[in-house]
Amino acid sequence: MPSLTHSPGSAPKLSTSFEPKPKGAALSPAELPTADEVVAHTLLNCLLREVSGPEHQSVVTDGRLLLRLPRRGVLLRVALRRTSLLGAHRFTGPVSEQREGGWREVDWRRLAEYTHDELWLRTGVRNEEFLEQITSSHAGVTTALTTVRTDRAPDDRLSVYLASEQSLMFGHRFHPTPKARTGDPRAWSAYAPEAGAAFPLRHLAVRSHLIAEELADPAAVAPLDRQREDVPDGYRLLPAHPWQYETLGEHPALRAALAAGDILDLGPGGRPFAATASVRTLYDGETFLKFSLNVRITNCLRKNSSYELSGAIALTRALAPALADLAERFPGSAVLREPAYRTLALPGPDGTPDRALLEGFGVIVREGLPRRLAPGTTPLLAAAVADEYPTGAAHISRLLGGADEQRALDWWSAYLDLLLPPVLAAYFDHGLVLEPHLQNVLICIDGDGMPAQVLFRDLEGTKLVPEHHADTLAALPPEVAGPLTYDAQRGWDRVVYCLLVNHAAELLAALADLHPQAEAALWCRVREALRSYADRSGCPPRLAALLAGVPLPAKANLLTRWERKADREAGYVRLSSPLAKDILRDTTGSTR
Repeated sequence: MPSLTHSPGSAPKLSTSFEPKPKGAALSPAELPTADEVVAHTLLNCLLREVSGPEHQSVVTDGRLLLRLPRRGVLLRVALRRTSLLGAHRFTGPVSEQREGGWREVDWRRLAEYTHDELWLRTGVRNEEFLEQITSSHAGVTTALTTVRTDRAPDDRLSVYLASEQSLMFGHRFHPTPKARTGDPRAWSAYAPEAGAAFPLRHLAVRSHLIAEELADPAAVAPLDRQREDVPDGYRLLPAHPWQYETLGEHPALRAALAAGDILDLGPGGRPFAATASVRTLYDGETFLKFSLNVRITNCLRKNSSYELSGAIALTRALAPALADLAERFPGSAVLREPAYRTLALPGPDGTPDRALLEGFGVIVREGLPRRLAPGTTPLLAAAVADEYPTGAAHISRLLGGADEQRALDWWSAYLDLLLPPVLAAYFDHGLVLEPHLQNVLICIDGDGMPAQVLFRDLEGTKLVPEHHADTLAALPPEVAGPLTYDAQRGWDRVVYCLLVNHAAELLAALADLHPQAEAALWCRVREALRSYADRSGCPPRLAALLAGVPLPAKANLLTRWERKADREAGYVRLSSPLAKDILRDTTGSTR
């Protein structure tokens, strides 16, 4: 694979704090929690945040969390490794329930059943899939813990970056089924990032009139066309994810087109693409390709809907002025554009393109890292840096390498100064809702391990506030324009949730695991960064409220999954904010 830098092979070696340990950078399975503990703790996180916490049915006492499910009539407890000012505590060991005669351990299956019963009684809604999905997530964690992986000893930036993408063994700790996946379990080992999957694409040659594509830039499809040189005249190349090709291979219209010679199966070939954390987005060192997969991962079937295909290109065009402004004002940040898509447009019975094939073979081109990466920096997936457990070399404990508290605070301030201002300016100045959750951001570090740049990616979650973009939205078909928008309040909730609750708070938690006494000081640095931006920008009312300590919105992943809502329709619960001056004064003795 080519280097991530603009000049392949010229990148300096990583500093010693990033060099892999003699036995590999990741902890061994024996040093990590079991799959049973991971699933149980994840369910407790969700219950505490969305159910028992808001209903005042939880308390921390004697080093333990007590949590009641009042409708089910169950009292649970778990030991704490560390408490959190945001209520996102760290658990350790088994979960117990109170029974006659004392406390008894409760396994993850029973805890899942208790959760199921409490949610049914609370909402009046049934969900027959819920327990099966938790079981699937448990199987996913088990597989990740037992997969035998070769120690890579990465010594170049591309390998280090891909290792960070492929190190997430447990997933989102505030999602009830973070590793739930449909599809043939036997296929996962070939395509799962946790298994270090890298593989060639399947290539189809399609008659030109049966190709549908949109481009924001005439050169944007070059990454698709360069995959093969043996495409006959009159045909266009359509790369496909090999798993998706297997899934759709028996579709009658596809079989007929193959038989008629309208589509030629060129087989697998070309350079290998590596699976990134999202599973369906693959990377070859130059370009990201976001494929459709008819596989449900966590909540959603991971296919590129027709409006998402067109929406990515529409956003890339519409955002050009705003992104240019943000890049000039905040040179330590950049957004990876999505300038093209290509797909298969075989006519269905009514003469219009068959939707299953149109969406199933849709591939979105996303800019690769060489286009935006600052010279001399190494990109790392933010979710890997912030993981609760150090499962890879990108984890903050590896980056800081035993550094003292002051070094950790300096690292944190440098990162906040890169992360927060462009996201806030995008919203307030451009009506642009970025979605900077941990899996959508790359932290680019310099040779000393300090943050030097942030890269934002995945336009699927990027939305427009209508009053800022009325002309752009009016020019789009309604089925494309509608999904591209959030009203101002919903957009603000999404920004604050992704930026502070999902991202900053989780990375802060990983730093606080290293220096527990510094948690309040770390939150003070968040407040300082927000205050600094507010002073420069006139402090819009929503930002003033944030600094005053209004509750923070946290996406209700448990309730969203239970009620089987689309992610776009997810509700929020409100968390007591650690940002208020009086809270920080009480905790640190000063407001800093």
